[in-house]
Amino acid sequence: MKRLLLASILSLWAYASQAVEIGVAAQEVHDRVQRNDTGLLFVDVRDPVEIMFVGFTDDVHVNVPYLLVDRGVWDEQRGAYSVAQNPNFLADIHAELRKRGLDEDTEIITLCRSGSERGKPSADFLRANGFPNARYVIDGFQGSVIKEGPQAGFRLQNGWQNSGLPWSPKMNAEKMYRP
Repeated sequence: MKRLLLASILSLWAYASQAVEIGVAAQEVHDRVQRNDTGLLFVDVRDPVEIMFVGFTDDVHVNVPYLLVDRGVWDEQRGAYSVAQNPNFLADIHAELRKRGLDEDTEIITLCRSGSERGKPSADFLRANGFPNARYVIDGFQGSVIKEGPQAGFRLQNGWQNSGLPWSPKMNAEKMYRP
């Protein structure tokens, strides 16, 4: 019984440790990019149209969307266009790694708007598909929504933009996804 309990505790601890290590702070990613960390691929996983309206950081190496907006399908429940996983996501990540002389063990850090809708899911997906060192930027590009007060609903706390890190309303055409 003690062995079973100990094994359960160790398994839970290992799982919790993995869950914590998958997220990385925006400042840490920025610092690594500034040091030209050659063991890193920093990927913006947002749809390029979102980037066009929200902003971009030239710190990313490339834009490879994890989910793409399908402007031909309306999602009644969400009241928005439907999104679907980019069928070329894994192939595009492999191509970017090869282009840079990197392999599947490279640390790939993904960036989305908030960290939760595409950032963490894309890192989890990469890990499940042979990229053991995939991670994501905690709080993403824009950060969390303010819940109360006159600015409720706005993304004005944490995240890349709100941490004073470099960003621009202009996109870098050389880094943007083109199917």
